[in-house]
Amino acid sequence: MRQGKGPVTLSGISQRQAISLSYLEQLFGKLRRHEIVESIRGPGGGYSLARRADKVTVADIIIAVDEPLDATQCGGKENCHGADHATGARCMTHELWATLNEKMVDYLDSVSLQDLVDQQKQKNAEQNVVVMHRNHAALG
Repeated sequence: MRQGKGPVTLSGISQRQAISLSYLEQLFGKLRRHEIVESIRGPGGGYSLARRADKVTVADIIIAVDEPLDATQCGGKENCHGADHATGARCMTHELWATLNEKMVDYLDSVSLQDLVDQQKQKNAEQNVVVMHRNHAALG
């Protein structure tokens, strides 16, 4: 949302999004190592995208910050019944959840940051129309 307006500070993000500053520092360190963001030092410094928003997908971000995308009970280890179970075999629905994992990754890989920005701008525009309509109706 702020691309092209200079670097954004983590403290600013922390305040706007109500996210712990120390957690953001960890996340942005990983994002920087994966070249999704770049840091700018000094006064007026902060972080900015290292690539255009349409070239960064949600999947890129999730992979960069090591967030697991796994709907299986076993965490993809295929021992759904546990290592202690006699067979250690997959559960009956393992393939269902594994396929869901693939679909989630495919979907998140199809959604760019620019898509999210465009959706948010559209949402904001729609909310402004409702507010303007209410204000106009109240005056009428």
